Amino acid sequence: MWDKILLLAMDVDGVLTDGTIEYRSNGTDSKRFHTADGLGIVLARLAGLRVAWISGKASMAVERRAAELSVDRLGQGIRDKKRALHEIQAGWGISIAETVYIGDDWNDLPAFEAAGVKVAVATAADLVKQRADYITERTGGQGAVREVIDLILARHIAQEKLVENYLNSLIIREDSQTGAQ
Repeated sequence: MWDKILLLAMDVDGVLTDGTIEYRSNGTDSKRFHTADGLGIVLARLAGLRVAWISGKASMAVERRAAELSVDRLGQGIRDKKRALHEIQAGWGISIAETVYIGDDWNDLPAFEAAGVKVAVATAADLVKQRADYITERTGGQGAVREVIDLILARHIAQEKLVENYLNSLIIREDSQTGAQ
């Protein structure tokens, strides 16, 4: 089920976050992201997977986090997640069978129809869990995305090579920031 995945697509609120939205008096909002999910996304991209976030709500915090992780595609304020996912797949020439979608609530069910592997986080609505191929042990915002990425990567590539590539990317990034050659 995991060995053919080329596209990792997911909802944001309740999947990458615990679903809590904090509104500040200055009109901004904040969200909490788990660092394990972030590193997992970096590893997925290093392994050649495409990553897309499809959110029903627009948020500057989500935009910032997606930029930090170099997420390939960010869609915010999306009402029709199935259509958005089909457009992403068509743009990259990726099939439904090569797509995993991670969701947590009813608005993610249409996107499930466009994914070969449907994943519900542990805290997902019961109906989403019933329609999922896999339910994470971890909750949304607490490493559920990393759990899925680890399953995909364990079947995709040699983990030792990925670890080496990741550690080398840190050294290269550090050298470029300090001016070392």
